[in-house]
Amino acid sequence: MSAPQAAPALPGTPPPLHGVPLALGTFALSLATFMNVLDSSIANVSLPAISGDLGVSPNQGVWVITSFAVANAISVPLTGWLTQRIGMVRLFTSSVLLFTLASWLCGLAPSIELLILFRVIQGAVAGPMIPLSQTLLLQSYPKAKAGMALAVWSMTVLVAPVMGPLLGGWITDNISWPWIFYINVPIGLFAAGLTWSIYRDRESATRKLPIDVVGLSLLVIWVGALQIMLDKGRELDWFHSGEIVTLAVVSAIGFVVFIVWELTDEHPVVDLTLFRRRNFWTGTLSMSVGYGLFFGNVVILPLWLQLYMGYTATDAGWVLAPVGVLAILCMPFVGKSVSTVDARWLSTVSFVIFALVMWMRSWFNTDADIETILVPTVIQGIATAFFFVPLVALTLSGLEPDRIPAATGLSNFVRITAGAIGTSVMTTLWDSRTALHHAHLTERIGDATGVAAADAFARMRAQGLDTEQIAAYVNLLIDRQAAMLGANDIFAGSAVLFLLMIGLVWLARPTHHGAAGADAGAAH
Repeated sequence: MSAPQAAPALPGTPPPLHGVPLALGTFALSLATFMNVLDSSIANVSLPAISGDLGVSPNQGVWVITSFAVANAISVPLTGWLTQRIGMVRLFTSSVLLFTLASWLCGLAPSIELLILFRVIQGAVAGPMIPLSQTLLLQSYPKAKAGMALAVWSMTVLVAPVMGPLLGGWITDNISWPWIFYINVPIGLFAAGLTWSIYRDRESATRKLPIDVVGLSLLVIWVGALQIMLDKGRELDWFHSGEIVTLAVVSAIGFVVFIVWELTDEHPVVDLTLFRRRNFWTGTLSMSVGYGLFFGNVVILPLWLQLYMGYTATDAGWVLAPVGVLAILCMPFVGKSVSTVDARWLSTVSFVIFALVMWMRSWFNTDADIETILVPTVIQGIATAFFFVPLVALTLSGLEPDRIPAATGLSNFVRITAGAIGTSVMTTLWDSRTALHHAHLTERIGDATGVAAADAFARMRAQGLDTEQIAAYVNLLIDRQAAMLGANDIFAGSAVLFLLMIGLVWLARPTHHGAAGADAGAAH
């Protein structure tokens, strides 16, 4: 059975790479992608150190993360348009070099204002890196090994967010926060040099396109407003804040006008007609919702471990790190299988295992030991291995080769945005459910007048605790239990949503020749 059409080579380019050039090209592209994704999360645990060193409040320090996310979200969907003007190889190499320069400037920044400015630049130039690394990898491999190319790419995207806090915490604790940016300099220079040496003779065709100023401006407005709303919503109590309401209105109106403009403009900055293809919109939606659920849980789990289970940031990172073990072991199998097995079946395996993992976590309690926490984390590695590769193959199946850069840019934009939405929604729901459980537990304790309650209070008084200390201790126990129950609710809800997503992915058409006309049908 032949490979899916998720991996056609772009017209007019040399044949796929082989041997050492293929290995080195894969390594260079993966290294650049890993560096990029790592920087989306590496600064999170370093915010207290950054804020303290630069003499600003933690709320001001949050803009170090927000500024990168906003600029990155805006630039990712521009990948297709920029590729046509500049060329794939030149655009990717330039992005890596500019990212490296911006990283160096971030480390040197003497004030929060300059650090935020350099993070904006870093996020903006980083946009094309992930979509183009994906496209260049697909171009480098023969069709029969396209799945393996996607497997390699997927590992960098999934492992880096987990490693970011771990590495960031260690560097901040043992060296200093500027080094979370300085480490990018040698990596970026090496990746850019190696990429250029291998791919400079494989440049894609370019053409002069007019700049869609209106479309670009609308994109900046609505995406910027949305990202700031998502980042500040929890802090400002969401729609109880006039600022959040204003941002929501601006984002919604900007989005609607943007859609209308891009669908009617002769040279749109983002090719929204891709959503007319069944496999593109089902694959993109499945990957984005799944990634939002995955990323939201990646945020909640370490927060629970650190805030309520007594784990340090580094310890929490180590507990999450084993997710990559089975993922790495399973990737070669998935990479080979995607050429012969319908991507919908492979995605179904991923969603079922994700649901199992979330169900296991929904039974966690405050006495959970490290082995109990580690088991579902290790199993999750299988789910992550089966997640990206088939869904990317599904999303790109049936596409004309010259539209793949635009398609990867747009699908990655939706995925990244879904990750931000998932994080905001889940942390807010966790707060809400925790508050609800706290109220219920407090009420039950207040009603407890039995012998057991009296004995418990008597024992605490016998240990020398006064009434105020007993109340504080009981409240601490209630806080821990309420947060655990709230997290359990989130995990259980995520399990249900992963199962429901199975129906979504089966709306797509088959991705291999086992079904007649699959590839042709995918284009409509």
